[in-house]
Amino acid sequence: MTMYATVDSPLGALLLVGEEAAGTAGVALVSLSLPGQKGAALVQDGWQHRPAAFEGVAVQLREYFEGRRTRFDLVYADGLGTDFQRRVWAALDGVPYGETVSYGQIAARVGSTGAGVRAVGTAIGRNPLLVVRPCHRVIGADGALRGYAGGLERKQQLLGLEGALAAG
Repeated sequence: MTMYATVDSPLGALLLVGEEAAGTAGVALVSLSLPGQKGAALVQDGWQHRPAAFEGVAVQLREYFEGRRTRFDLVYADGLGTDFQRRVWAALDGVPYGETVSYGQIAARVGSTGAGVRAVGTAIGRNPLLVVRPCHRVIGADGALRGYAGGLERKQQLLGLEGALAAG
């Protein structure tokens, strides 16, 4: 059964989509979307509005936006993305709070170099779990903010929250 809820945030109302997590009382996240996001999830017929199922996720998000949480402890749904995308997303999960990496560095971590950097960028752009899977921490090799499905202004906002933007 697919469930959803919305959570208010400084970025706007976040749409959380999940499935019942096997063996737990919680939810396995399928998607976390921002308003106006490129490729955002849209509520479908048959989905059940279950805010209580996402309360643990909502608490962690509130703590993050208040600057009191630097990592998320959430269950993600199995089977999301291709094998390559999952490798790239796992590399994203390894980028610490308050730090940034380049697309090339992520490519090197997954063994994809040269033209493979573009494929890595595409995989990052298809990350279904914005904010909690930190694709916002990936920047251009020159330090410039590049592509973010939620918009560059929100990427800048998240990096600012984390203290990852150089003063200038």
